Amino acid sequence: MSKDADVIIVGGGLNGPALALALAQGGLRTILCDALPPETRADPEFDGRAYALSLGSRRMLEALGVWPRVAPHAQIVREVTVTDARPGAAPSPFFAHFDHAEMDEGPVSQIVEDRFLRAALLEAMAREPLIDHRAPARVTGFAADDAGIEARLDDGTALRADLLAACDGRDSPIARAAGVNRVGWDYGQSGLVCAIEHERPHGGRAWQQFLPAGPFAVLPLPGDRSSIVWSERRDEAARIAALPDAAYLDELRARMGGFLGRIALAGKRYAYPLRLSLAEEYVRPRLALVGDAAHGVHPIAGQGLNLGLKDAAALAQVVVEARRRGEDAGSFAALERYQRWRRFDDTLAAFGFDLTNRLFSNDDPLLRPARDVGMALATAFAPARRFFMRQAAGLSGELPRLMEGRPL
Repeated sequence: MSKDADVIIVGGGLNGPALALALAQGGLRTILCDALPPETRADPEFDGRAYALSLGSRRMLEALGVWPRVAPHAQIVREVTVTDARPGAAPSPFFAHFDHAEMDEGPVSQIVEDRFLRAALLEAMAREPLIDHRAPARVTGFAADDAGIEARLDDGTALRADLLAACDGRDSPIARAAGVNRVGWDYGQSGLVCAIEHERPHGGRAWQQFLPAGPFAVLPLPGDRSSIVWSERRDEAARIAALPDAAYLDELRARMGGFLGRIALAGKRYAYPLRLSLAEEYVRPRLALVGDAAHGVHPIAGQGLNLGLKDAAALAQVVVEARRRGEDAGSFAALERYQRWRRFDDTLAAFGFDLTNRLFSNDDPLLRPARDVGMALATAFAPARRFFMRQAAGLSGELPRLMEGRPL
């Protein structure tokens, strides 16, 4: 039967476009179906959302030709300070400190606003003739056979390809429809996200405080602005989210202190429940899960998007290499290589973030001194610091070529 594309991608957030561009670089035709209209994705208004892009993710965007559009809007994280604290009290005298100058390869991470990353990916897709971007278009069903997979859209269109890639988020309808089981649990926490303008310059320094209710991070944005990502117990987060702006800022000041001077909100405020969610399988016949569709992790390390981009880079490499060898790019044998590559790495990271959250999201009088001293000692030696920094930079494990900055 004739094919409409080599790969159909469901989901137009960030991982879907990145996967489409990676596959196009390898010569494969894709159809990307996004349920949201293009004008929604391309909205230039600052809404407060931002990501800590690792060095590996930045290299991938460079290899895909996207980074030049993003770079002018990126803020290098020059230093990171991690400490234990209580709201309204001085931080612990024991802390971890990381300086990007210790990394020979370059800055561990850069903070990029969601709006600039979305726009850069949309522009890159528009320039690529091998990508058919359909939006708004919702996949309502699919069926696989030995020759390929057929996806049905909400307008009645039927599309055929070798492979369907689900990049449709943590509650992936595609994964559910395929009968993929998930394991995980609720953290009883919610993530509160916003951006602030502040009086004093941040100097490119990121701060992470481990408060009894959960981690509280201040991430530098270009100019005198920062992104706030903090975890609170569910009921307390609901109370804070319902506050007017002035009272919300009071809650922020109680947690971050006055090191940035006067602060004001910039953009929207968000609150969302935190839970661990891992797909038991990343692949089914003619189907692969990517990013949040495969794994939802705690935001404690800000690595959710980086893990998703690594998934996209690995899947693209596996599929392109299979095609170059003359294999069926959507065969289960090819997809199993992707699953073996990424599932263990993602699961190890997810449980690492889970353990860190459990260890620090409490005020146990016996545990607190031990973890504070342990954190300081673990980062007192240069080899240990560089190990942690390479982990955060996304340079550990078997890297896809794109994460090394090499084209497919």
